[in-house]
Amino acid sequence: MRILLAEDEKEMSNALVAILKHNNYSVDAVYDGADALDYGMSQIYDVIILDIMMPKLSGLEVLARLRDQGISTPILMLTAKSQIEDRIKGLDTGADDYLSKPFAMGELLARVRAMSRRKAEFMPNQIQLGNINLNKENYELSNGESCIRLSNKEFQMLELLLNNPKQLISTEQFMERIWGYDSEAEINVVWVYISYLRKKLEALNANVKLKAVRGVGYTLEDTV
Repeated sequence: MRILLAEDEKEMSNALVAILKHNNYSVDAVYDGADALDYGMSQIYDVIILDIMMPKLSGLEVLARLRDQGISTPILMLTAKSQIEDRIKGLDTGADDYLSKPFAMGELLARVRAMSRRKAEFMPNQIQLGNINLNKENYELSNGESCIRLSNKEFQMLELLLNNPKQLISTEQFMERIWGYDSEAEINVVWVYISYLRKKLEALNANVKLKAVRGVGYTLEDTV
């Protein structure tokens, strides 16, 4: 799951990023409201965490603009303020949850899990194409008779492909969605993971195929 964290206090941001990554979340961190809005508009995130007090644009302004643009990504608001008026304003503007500083890291993680569960209520836990099935709870790819557990990156790539069958996913889209804008990974890492996925699909005798468009990207197609 990919999270956008917008927090202008660098030490706090670094601590939150470390905790979230330790709990197997992919995180992009930004430090002002303008960047939070730009990143949030990409619609590649499963959850957005917004601090209210930020330079350039406040968290409430970012929230309002995202909702005005139809962005429905679950949003958790962070603030040093505890007044009930701030909470009401945030929730009325479209926030999904609210957490006042200081807070326990365990509570933050619990709220992120709760928001992701609410989002999952509207999405199936399994995705199927051809004779393969991807279980989103345990990262297992199966053909009905045998199964293979995928790594986190393999799972995210295959999930993106399965959610967009026959659609071309560019190498840049994979990098942005899975490795993040600020990743130091080389772009050829996408090809490496595509190779891993091909081998696992072949091992399951899958009747879907990963096709490459040279220099552009990849598609997943049912070959039946």
